Amino acid sequence: MARLAAASLVGTAIEFFDFFVYGTAAALVLGPLFFPTFSPLAGTLAAFGTFAVGFLSRPLGSVLFGHVGDRYGRRPVLFASLLLTGAATVAVGFVPTYATIGIAAPVLLLVLRFLQGLGLGGEWGGAVLLTAEHAPEHRRALWSSFPQIGPSIGFLLANGVMLALSAGLSDAEFRSWGWRVP
Repeated sequence: MARLAAASLVGTAIEFFDFFVYGTAAALVLGPLFFPTFSPLAGTLAAFGTFAVGFLSRPLGSVLFGHVGDRYGRRPVLFASLLLTGAATVAVGFVPTYATIGIAAPVLLLVLRFLQGLGLGGEWGGAVLLTAEHAPEHRRALWSSFPQIGPSIGFLLANGVMLALSAGLSDAEFRSWGWRVP
């Protein structure tokens, strides 16, 4: 049980790390890189709009992955949702900017954020349910708290990494490639 709880904590922390890194990048660099034809304010708002898409798709991911998990089991669905979120996150790091591929850049960003949110919606709920279902009845609340700790750890790690990158790189380096590293 301890292994399962630790895995759900680590998995949730990694998924939310990815989510929060994107939010920080949206605030710092994504507006000018993906929405350069907008005013600085509108570009930042558009970048946050791509962040919001990830939140909006999470309930759909919960319903979709929850339904599949009820039919085929939580473990394969949890793995699939982790894979979807991770693949979308890595792909975001490779999306060329507006200067390279034009309007396709923000469109790709939106699609990948949608997929990332979809996967995260399935992952978080699946981790909680898998842990709760395998926990001894008298310790269910304790073991089920492990996936709940993951988002906080992911948030702290994401902010620490982005702080280190932004402090250790020049503004030009951070805007060019540094935001893609985590």
